Amino acid sequence: MKDIVKVVVIVFFFVCVQAIQAQDFIFEEPLSERIANYAINVKLDNETKTLTGKEVLNWRNLSKDTIRDLQFHLYLNAFKNNTSTFFKERGGAIPDWLLKGIKGNEWGYIDIDNIVDEDGNDLTEGIVFIQPDDNNESDQTVVSIPLEKPILPGQTANFTLEFTSKLPRIIARTGYGSQDYYFVAQWFPKLGVYETKGQRYAQKGQWNCHQFHRNSEFFADFGVYDVEITLPNKLIVGASGSLLKTTENEDNTTTYRYRAEDVIDFTWTASPNFVVKNDRWEHVDIRLLIQPEHIAHMPRYLESAKYTLEYMTQEVGEYPYPTLTIVDPPIYGIRSSGMEYPTLVTGGSFYGMPKGLKTIEIVTVHEVGHQYFMQMLASNEFEEPWLDEGFNTYFENRIMDHYYGEKTSTFNMLGYHIGGTENSRLGYVSMENPKIAENFRPAWGYKHGGYGDITYNKTGTWLVTLERILGEETMSKIMKTYFERWKFKHPCGNDFIDIVNEIVIREHGEEFGPSMDWFFDQVLFSSNLCDYEVHSINNQRIQEPVGFFDQENGEKIYEKPEEKEEPDSLYRSTVVLHRLGEVMMPMEILVHFENGDEVLEKWEGQERSFEFIYERPEKVEWAQIDPQYKIQIDANLNNNSLTLQPKKAPVLKYTSKFMFWVQNLVATLATIV
Repeated sequence: MKDIVKVVVIVFFFVCVQAIQAQDFIFEEPLSERIANYAINVKLDNETKTLTGKEVLNWRNLSKDTIRDLQFHLYLNAFKNNTSTFFKERGGAIPDWLLKGIKGNEWGYIDIDNIVDEDGNDLTEGIVFIQPDDNNESDQTVVSIPLEKPILPGQTANFTLEFTSKLPRIIARTGYGSQDYYFVAQWFPKLGVYETKGQRYAQKGQWNCHQFHRNSEFFADFGVYDVEITLPNKLIVGASGSLLKTTENEDNTTTYRYRAEDVIDFTWTASPNFVVKNDRWEHVDIRLLIQPEHIAHMPRYLESAKYTLEYMTQEVGEYPYPTLTIVDPPIYGIRSSGMEYPTLVTGGSFYGMPKGLKTIEIVTVHEVGHQYFMQMLASNEFEEPWLDEGFNTYFENRIMDHYYGEKTSTFNMLGYHIGGTENSRLGYVSMENPKIAENFRPAWGYKHGGYGDITYNKTGTWLVTLERILGEETMSKIMKTYFERWKFKHPCGNDFIDIVNEIVIREHGEEFGPSMDWFFDQVLFSSNLCDYEVHSINNQRIQEPVGFFDQENGEKIYEKPEEKEEPDSLYRSTVVLHRLGEVMMPMEILVHFENGDEVLEKWEGQERSFEFIYERPEKVEWAQIDPQYKIQIDANLNNNSLTLQPKKAPVLKYTSKFMFWVQNLVATLATIV
């Protein structure tokens, strides 16, 4: 009997692996190494909000190591109870009133009911929960499973899992809402990434399989997903990848078969209330699933998605996938808004949202942009969130400013306006403590705040600074090279820095030094602040010699200027600059004289104080540090200029304060997780 069971298991594996590699392919040639491949069959119980599924994992060991265990993410266990690491880290993101409102059957979890290898060995009893990040024994979002048969270097192994996923009520990212709205993300047992020695920062061969944290997303290998989802007939479905087949079943359910290739995850959504709008951009079929009450926003979603695909294709690289699905969540599912998954994103809107408030556009641009950094480059957002969210914020602002106006792309109402780049800069420099943390730290390392503004806004701001120092052409070459060289390969921060140094030396020689490491040491690896000030301007008339002067013979002679009808005037003008912060950046200073002449000076920006001195008939009228606003990370632009004319600082102060509150309002409405 045991032999018969093994034969059945082997045949089942063969059929499922063939399903993964079926001829219903999307790409003629693989775009990635396709290390982790999944065939999943899942059915939704609409009453209990539970999924029962079977998963076949096909995994390739491309390392030189012998693998003796597997590590899986069980993300839904973050919503199992309030002792998980996710809930302990929640802070104000999940307020107490919301947590208290969760009923017993509204929590979620995931169980691996059974796992066997391709030889029929049952591995279920060996499952053990581990906590690689914080030793929180209550957290059950990662498991280790010892293998009966080790996987040798170069081998491919197959495993079948049966699992049960109880979906939580949506409080963050995933689950269900009222009226049968589902957003189903991180819903199946998902294998971690095995990193070999020297890959990214690995000091030895090891599994990279982090717990589910509040301040991070996910990291996984590329592969093929062949997924069958069975749902009640009334539900309208959207998912990652391409829909291959729809089957009507006798029990009033429908089975949808989707296939996604060269992606790192698979997500789906369902609701009886979706209004479907199909559109197209070049080779991409765009599918918008929008709430009936938000129909008026349909053009805004589609336009901003197309703008993003167009801009990213031109400035970074090709979007190769044939589909893009945009989900507009209902108000009761708003906590699933602003999320990114392979070829599927969620937006965010509410009824009557004015066009001058660009939240719909911002969220759509941001999430579609993630198809490049989260998806195709697939950097590790657990460990280097700046490399994903920060880069994405930088391009979000570029896209928004390009298509919607440099000064109006975030907010343009009631006589006030602000653009995306400036909005991000304000988000960073207006922090209560902008030195709370350096960029280069893991997402869960922001224990006392600052994650959003440092990861998103500071990174986006210093990337603009880098662009303006080097020039748009050089920055474009850097980004295109980074994408082409590292797509589908999991780059790390050092890989990006290496490319910056390579391109800058090739394009500019040593104009900026032997490398750009000085820049990254300050903005990425340090929490130091940048702040420069025009401290003073002094114009002193140069007097002609008057008084006693020694002669060669030792005699003293009194001299005084000749009286002239129109005496010549010459001024000694001094412009004093201060470096108030620790960060040192090359600076340009524009000095304006009263006759209209201007001089553009350059200063390396290293001294704590520096001066420019002029002797000429005209007085210095005003001076401005960084007149082209290249150094966007300068924390206080109000002290970058000084004029001897009446100041307008009070007006600027209150205008800046208003824009700061606008920025926070937009960030809140955008609900970008």
